[in-house]
Amino acid sequence: MRVNEEYWIEFSPSGSEDEKKAPLIWRLLYDWTDSAVGSVFIIFLLFAFIFRPVGVDGTSMVPTLNSGDWVAITGFTFKPRRGDIVVITQPNEVREPLIKRVIAVGGDTVNIDFQKREVSINGKVLNEPYISEPTHRFFDVSFPLTVPEGKIFVMGDNRNNSKDSRSSGIGFIDERYVLGRAWFRFYPFKSWHIEYSSFSYD
Repeated sequence: MRVNEEYWIEFSPSGSEDEKKAPLIWRLLYDWTDSAVGSVFIIFLLFAFIFRPVGVDGTSMVPTLNSGDWVAITGFTFKPRRGDIVVITQPNEVREPLIKRVIAVGGDTVNIDFQKREVSINGKVLNEPYISEPTHRFFDVSFPLTVPEGKIFVMGDNRNNSKDSRSSGIGFIDERYVLGRAWFRFYPFKSWHIEYSSFSYD
């Protein structure tokens, strides 16, 4: 006896619900991954060619910068200006790179009155809202003094706990040894802003 059986197979032109969902999930995952990879690549280019990460070690720049902070610096078309916070690689008796604030540039005359605790540039007393406390610590450099062309005079914002251009062991900084200017703090994340001042020395 022969039995004839018929088999019917249904084809859905639009596919099942699971078949619809799977491609959508993969598309979203692909888009997210593509965006993430693109963002990482852009950040890499920025830090490779424009910005350089530098970690702060020590308290000489308190309260502006604290030990453990990380800042992004750039030396791209950079020339030090008064008020800039810069990273310095010039050899010194501390035997490590320094991060300090530019107080005066070539041609400026610097004077520090340690009794009045005032810093003057070209005869004008500075308004310094960024410092920890007024300057009373001195080293072996005598004031007033004139900064040679191509050099800068730097100090830490934590004036009484900073070894800087007030000491002959640091002295004037050759502009060629300035690695770059600190543009922003990227760690800790909640405090990216760096305090600069709008004061004028001229």
